[in-house]
Amino acid sequence: MKWLKASIAVCALAAIGVSGAAQARVFVGVGIGVPVYPYYPVAPVPYYYPAPVVVAPADPAPVYVEQSQAGPAAGPDAGPQQQPGTWYYCDAAKTYYPYIKQCAGGWRAVPANPPAPNQ
Repeated sequence: MKWLKASIAVCALAAIGVSGAAQARVFVGVGIGVPVYPYYPVAPVPYYYPAPVVVAPADPAPVYVEQSQAGPAAGPDAGPQQQPGTWYYCDAAKTYYPYIKQCAGGWRAVPANPPAPNQ
């Protein structure tokens, strides 16, 4: 029982000592110099406008230019200049243009349509 009285006395003394530390403390004094804070005040972050949105135009569709089919070039070896509805016959080779490109005897123009049958 002796140790119970001793432990109660120690607890009572501890309670008296702690109650004084629990009271609010106010200090009044004069300070000289720069106060030291746990952190330094920082300027606010400057506000920036977002970058403007720039939209590039789409690439234009490719343009295809159809070129006309060029016939044979006019020259001494070239075939005849073709006209619609006309075929060209070579008597020396006994065949038509464009099956051959040159004719030694010259080209003879013949109608593209065969003659009507005789009745």
